[in-house]
Amino acid sequence: MSGPRRARLLAFAKINLDLRVLYRREDNYHELRTIFQTISLADRIDISFTPARKTAIRVSGNVDIPDNLMMRAAESCLDAMRVTGGVEFMLDKRIPMGAGLAGGSSDAAAVLIALPVLAGKTPELPALIRLAGELGSDVPFFLQGGAAVAVGRGTELYPLPDGPPRAGVVIAPDVHVSTADAYRRLSAELTSESQQNKIVSFQSQAWQWGARGAGESVPASGENDFESVVFRQHPGLKSIKRRLEKLGARPAMMSGSGSAVFGLFQGPEQVHRALPLFRKAFREERVFPITLVSRAKYRSEWCKRLRSHTREDQWLPQSRYAG
Repeated sequence: MSGPRRARLLAFAKINLDLRVLYRREDNYHELRTIFQTISLADRIDISFTPARKTAIRVSGNVDIPDNLMMRAAESCLDAMRVTGGVEFMLDKRIPMGAGLAGGSSDAAAVLIALPVLAGKTPELPALIRLAGELGSDVPFFLQGGAAVAVGRGTELYPLPDGPPRAGVVIAPDVHVSTADAYRRLSAELTSESQQNKIVSFQSQAWQWGARGAGESVPASGENDFESVVFRQHPGLKSIKRRLEKLGARPAMMSGSGSAVFGLFQGPEQVHRALPLFRKAFREERVFPITLVSRAKYRSEWCKRLRSHTREDQWLPQSRYAG
């Protein structure tokens, strides 16, 4: 048996630059229109794979996560590749959990990208997308990164052009927002009349975000349907958004179903002014300076992290151990 193959990964968080909820589908998911964007806030993952006759998967780190999505991703990936071996993860969790930043989904996608490389397999992107969609609605997005329009339950993705690496701030207060409860409260307010208005408005926002690749300015504000119900229950989150706006953030909004709120600024000097103000009000570890991570930067970071195990820098990374 050969020795372990190791890599140190970054699993980036996401924010929602726009998010509309249309209606509840027959499969009990909700029909969504959203724009995902990767940001520089990231978990650190040390992964080790050792070929063996039996499979054993272990996760350790600075947090204990029941039903860790990384383990499920590793199990699904190994089964799909028909590979056995020992997989060990050391997780340095830096993305706050349950904040609408999709840290768990990003960790799972990191496994789907890296484990085949270490195991000497070259799965096709459609196969990885299928596995990712089975793990969670946000997971497929992290196979590509950058900015993308997502429709359906969030797994049908259409890339948007890369824009400038704008700076911002994410505040993730120690507030628990139940996603299931947020959907339930929002569903009671959904009407067929509002659906068409949302679609037209969302199209306008998507076109504007797409035009930033041509140097045009980005929208000053986005819409997040969850804000209407979550802010009523947690008015402190609305106060964070208003404070970001007063400091010049455009846009400023909640990510996903919360509780994280972010603001994007025109320059780093505004970020430097905002950070100490929010760190006075919240624990320092709940306030994060961020930059937007483009698709090109996202892929480049992945290629760098797996370079010693791949043939060349390309997407998806191809294992040099493949027969």
